[in-house]
Parts: sequence; structure tokens; C-alpha cells
Amino acid sequence: MVEIIPAIIPQSFEDLKDKMSQVSGIVTIVQMDVCDGVFVPSKCWPYSGDAGDFKKILNEDEGFPFWESLDFEADLMIAHPETDAENFIKAGAKRIIIHIESGENVSSCVKELRKKYGYVGDSAVSVEIGIGINVHTPNLLLDEYLTPNEEGRTLADFVQFMGIEKIGYQGQSFDPEVIGKVSDLREKFPDAIISVDGGVNFDNAHDLVAAGVNRLISGSALYESENIKGAIEEMSNA
Repeated sequence: MVEIIPAIIPQSFEDLKDKMSQVSGIVTIVQMDVCDGVFVPSKCWPYSGDAGDFKKILNEDEGFPFWESLDFEADLMIAHPETDAENFIKAGAKRIIIHIESGENVSSCVKELRKKYGYVGDSAVSVEIGIGINVHTPNLLLDEYLTPNEEGRTLADFVQFMGIEKIGYQGQSFDPEVIGKVSDLREKFPDAIISVDGGVNFDNAHDLVAAGVNRLISGSALYESENIKGAIEEMSNA
């Protein structure tokens, strides 16, 4: 069964807590979109407004919201992931997504994080690393991250295809081109874990799963429904 992950673009720390409260006890992980206003035009917490709460989390003065019941993955739509990625790991992210288009140092950034944190299970502090890729970016660029090394391990733990062209905003129209990209990647890398984020709804969920998606990331379709729990259950049966 496909995993459904609610997506949150937090406008403030309070907004993050509110959105997480709505799915606590329903799912085990949410995706927090992180927009810096540079890599993407939009800004969200902790890059917008007061980042004091984020600093408190980093200083371990307080925990991440709902840390006892919810894990989170951080979708880093930021221009310099090599600078800030570790802050989100320190904040407690179980997964981070680094976008392949976010700079010239993406490969080096992932390799450095691997050196420091290893793979899940290697150390007490470990994190899954995913590579985000836009609709019109060639799949060929993913080969470096998905081709196993001599130990059978891949540089990235999963891939996240963006289903919309204008990333960093919810409620955008889904680009059906991504279905073909998923299918092509699934054929080339049968064991890859594939997520899709952006424009995911009840109309396209079935086609995405049929193409080979493991995880569906959805924001508006879930949070704007009358019954979030029911919406998640419906989508998971796509």
C-alpha cells in the first residue's frame, strides 16, 4: 500500500503546530516544506518572520512540535542546502530532501552528510536523504544518486519527483509528464523508493501508484477535505 504523507508549508510556528495537530494520531510522518525565498520565490517558517522558535529547537530548549507522535521530513527548497541541511537534521528530521537544481554543490553536500551521518541504522543520529527533482529536469541526473556502490548502497535513499512546475506553492495544477518520469525511473531502478509531491490529489493518485510511486505527498487535497482521516484512507487505497 502506498504511504500518504501530509505536506505542510508553515507560514509560522503556530501554523506548523496547528497543521501537525490535525494529523497527529492519523499518520506517523509529515512533510514540512522549507522555502527560503531564493531557490523558490515563496518564504515560509523558519525563513519568514521570527525564527526564534526554530533556534530554541536547535538549542534543545524545546522539542519539535508533536515529536512524541509525529516524525517529519524536511523538503529543503533552499538555495544553499550545504549550509542549512544539518540544522534540520539537528531539529529532528527523519528524512531530508535536497533538490538537485538547488546549486552546484548538491552531490558534495549529500556525500558530506553521508560521511557524517552514514545510513539509517549506522548510528544513533541518522537520516534518510532524498533527492528532489523538477518536472523538466532529466532523469539521467539521478543515476549518480541511485546506482549502488560496491557495498550495494546508493548515495540517496529515495527520489522525490515534483508534480508541479511552480514549486513552493500549494494548490498548483499537476503536470502529467511526471507520471512518465516515474515509470521510466521505476523501470531503470526497480528497487528505488519514489515519492511525488505537488498537485497530488484523488484524480491522479491511482495513475501515480500504477507508475510505481511508493509515497504520495499531498497538501491541499488533504487539508481542504472535510475529513482528513477519511481522505488519507481513500488516497492510500488508490
